[in-house]
Order: sequence, then C-alpha cells, then structure tokens
Amino acid sequence: MTEAPARLDPAHYEPRRVPARMLDLTGTPDTLAAGRPGKVGLLELRYVRVGGRTELVHRYQKSPLQIMRPLYIDPARPDLPVTYLMSTGGGIIQADRNRIDIDCGPGTSVHLTTQAATKVHRMEFDHATQTVNLAVGEDGYVEYLPDPLIPFRDARLYQHTRVTVDPTATVLLGETIAAGRLARGERHAYRMLFSDLEIRRPDGTLLAVDTVRLDPRGPGPVTGPAVFGDHDLMATLYAVTPLAPADRVADALHEALAPTGLAFGASTLPDDCGAWVRVVGSDPPALTRAMRAAWDAVRRLLIGVPAPDLRKT
Repeated sequence: MTEAPARLDPAHYEPRRVPARMLDLTGTPDTLAAGRPGKVGLLELRYVRVGGRTELVHRYQKSPLQIMRPLYIDPARPDLPVTYLMSTGGGIIQADRNRIDIDCGPGTSVHLTTQAATKVHRMEFDHATQTVNLAVGEDGYVEYLPDPLIPFRDARLYQHTRVTVDPTATVLLGETIAAGRLARGERHAYRMLFSDLEIRRPDGTLLAVDTVRLDPRGPGPVTGPAVFGDHDLMATLYAVTPLAPADRVADALHEALAPTGLAFGASTLPDDCGAWVRVVGSDPPALTRAMRAAWDAVRRLLIGVPAPDLRKT
C-alpha cells in the first residue's frame, strides 16, 4: 500500500494516461476543481487468510469512497467475506478522481460489489476518472462484480482497471454499462465513456486487454455490432482461472445464457487462461438475471457452490 504522504499527489490518483479525445474537452470547472477537498476518492483494502477464513486486515478510505464492514453472508462459503463498495457523493461528478486499490493475498476468497448502480452525472467542463487496481495472490479466489454504470446526459468518464492475477488464482470480473438513464429517455446522451481493462500476471505478462470507446459524437458508432447494437445495456463477464479448462468455462457460459433469449457471445481468453462473455439487451431485469445465471454457472463449475442471493437496497 502507498504511504500516506503520497496519497494526495496527483501522480497517485490521476490515471497514467487519459485518452487525448477526452482531454480535449477539459476546461476550468465552475465547481470544485480536481484535487480539491472531496474531489479525490481513495480506497485501499488488503485481505489475508487468517485461520479458516479471509479477513480484511487493512483499510484506508477517503470520502467519497468507503465500504461497509465485510459480511460473511454466503451460506455455501462462510469463509468468504462480501464487501460492498460505496460512495457518499451519490455518484461520480465533474472533476472527481477516484482510485481503488485491492490486494487479496495468498489463499484468500473475496466477493466485491457495489451497494447500487454507479451514476455518472452531467459534466460541462472537466471529466472524471476512476482507477481500479486489483491484485490476487497464489490460490486466491476473487469476484469483482459491481452493479451497472449509468452515464447521465453529457457525462464524461475515463475508467482504467488493472487486474494482476497469479497463475494459480481465479478472478471473476464483471461490468455492465447502460446507454443512459433509460427511464428518462436518455440513450447515448453522455459525452464520452471510455474504459480500459488490462489483465496481467505478476511478472507483467499481458493476458487480455479490453478497450471500450463510447463517444456518440465520435467517428465510431456506439450502436455498432461490437458494442450496444440496437440495445440499451451491455454486460461483460471475465473468468480468469486454472480451475477448469478454458473451453469448458466458455461452454458453461454459453449453456447458462442460451435459454435467456438475449444476444451474447462467449469465447476463450488468450493462452487459454479463462473465458469471457458479452451480453446485450434492453430489459434491465432480464439482463440482470442473465448475468447472475452466468456467474452461478461459472461458480458451480469452478468451486462447486451456487452464487449467493445478495440483497441490496
């Protein structure tokens, strides 16, 4: 973990690289600027195996980011803490700079999710960024499954997620993006929504990269076949694991989603390190059920237990 004096250095909380197209939109906010009090959200968590269960042994949080106390509410895995990531600010707003660092040590088992959907509010001058660094040690099992990301009209967000996973460890990583506030008829009314995902080994070996560039006014259509198509929701689940052959993981995802009637594609990841699936749809409850079915199927295959019912308010 980073020493306290360096935490508020822009070199710590600013992404290493923000796409130039987003930086071109940056101006001087008429609200609090980046780096001002309340604009830098930091969250650091470290988990270790203690006796027969995983425990949170280090936590540093700076508003607006915080967590609830980890809960042991998975009946099939009482050793596995469920941690809800929260924001006191009601979402991501202009000039926010969020950084989340999660270190899961050898032999740990952790489920990480959000309390609710992440709302990205309207931005007129500056953009917002969120950096997530997730490291999983030997024989670890980690699920990082946040609720959907909902960009409001004129939102500008760059998100960079870096996952470092030991060859003996398993990571399930999910992401769902909405086309906007669907109930208000806002479909692709955001300004820019950019996301970079990197999955690497501890020695830096690159396993997979997923680059998403959603710019409704840009050169590439956000309604193309590789992104939303003519749908309102896009969800992805990645499973990096040595616990089952990659083609078997891909088959499990396909078998779980085939009965849903939604459009999806499942495939193995490079070097057979796991599998992934992307699903699109326009019915939020149906997509939620489909992603749960995919999570449940992979869980049963890899660790032999069903996905728990995690109720949220």
